[in-house]
Amino acid sequence: TIPSAIEARLNRPLLLERLIESQERMIKNYPKEKVTEGLTNLTKMLLNIAPDVKKATEVHAALIDEDKHKHKNTKIDDKTDVDESEQVKKRQEKLQKFIPDGYEANYIKAYRKCQDKPGGPILSGVPESRFEAYARAYAGCGIHTNVPYRRSYARIYESVAAGTHSNEKKYGEQWLERPGDIVGRMIRLEPLDVDRHLEKFFIMTNGDVYKENNAYEPVEIWGFEQDGPFKNPQEMRKSFVFQRKMNEAGFAIVESLTNNMVGVIMLTNDNPSNLTISLELPIVKPSSEGTAESIEACFLLMDRLFALGYRRIQLSIDSMDTKRKKLSGQLGFTQEGMILKDMVVKESNRDSIIYGMLNSDWDNGARGVLFKKLHGGKTWRADQENTKKEDTLDEQETFLAKQKEEEKGEREDKDEETKN
Repeated sequence: TIPSAIEARLNRPLLLERLIESQERMIKNYPKEKVTEGLTNLTKMLLNIAPDVKKATEVHAALIDEDKHKHKNTKIDDKTDVDESEQVKKRQEKLQKFIPDGYEANYIKAYRKCQDKPGGPILSGVPESRFEAYARAYAGCGIHTNVPYRRSYARIYESVAAGTHSNEKKYGEQWLERPGDIVGRMIRLEPLDVDRHLEKFFIMTNGDVYKENNAYEPVEIWGFEQDGPFKNPQEMRKSFVFQRKMNEAGFAIVESLTNNMVGVIMLTNDNPSNLTISLELPIVKPSSEGTAESIEACFLLMDRLFALGYRRIQLSIDSMDTKRKKLSGQLGFTQEGMILKDMVVKESNRDSIIYGMLNSDWDNGARGVLFKKLHGGKTWRADQENTKKEDTLDEQETFLAKQKEEEKGEREDKDEETKN
């Protein structure tokens, strides 16, 4: 049976024929907006950063072979040591090209911090696993996210990736293969890719029996969307799901435990001039709507967006879509109003309810509520305590470094006076 809200949506009156003709005529006044199946700049900005390990390894191996060849054909003399140090320097410079800005410094800093205070028991046989997990997650957040966010994200990643020996192996291999993925406790976000995700997403949303789920009417998923249901993967490929505008980003939601894809989540209307963006709530199979996986997918994106400097995240939801209205409340969004006849969806009027989340709301409680839902109150308290302690330590280190610099300057001034 189709839910009553979907039935109401399907029975909504179509636009008058003259309005449809007007729409078609006016659209022709403008060039088609550029779309892409590849990674947009917004997607790239949100993904984790990491060294290009594969290329760096290839270059390193080539440089070593080159050095061996030179040594065979070079006579040893007094200049050998100087030449070797120059070669090492050049090799380091070439390898540095494969390391993102700030990654190395942040990695070393985070590694040492975790050594001083690991987030859990050290695994036997691999004592460095926690330090490495924390460091690669912290450094992976990049230099443009705020420091409290990096610590929090890294602690959650460390707790999952270094909690057991099997996870240590699994997440280590995963990082080498897909270092850009945004990783949570239950799910990870992979940038949408036609070859990797199209077939899976079509199969799970076309209404047929899928894994443990019974068959259903696909209109339950696509009834409120601008496109769909789709007859085949090729038709889905041409839709808004895989054809993204330049100011949009799309991610596949993948379960960490099973590696099964459970849905798609998107960002639209990126407006860097005003530091605002729109979140499109997850498109998932009916049995996954409103689950912890859907909430964590939203949390991971919202947390990163605010850490990067956005001031406002907006939701625009069909006024008849009861399930998404409920999810917006679970996420802590504030309803701001309704826009009548806001959109034309499947040749019918759509009234939109607008919800907003401000960075101040996020910092002053909304983040904490969602964090506790996903990870529990105990983890939240530990996260807050860690942030306070790290802030204090950072202040002390900054003060000592400044003091040391001032003392150095005073010594240099005295030495200068003595010379004169």
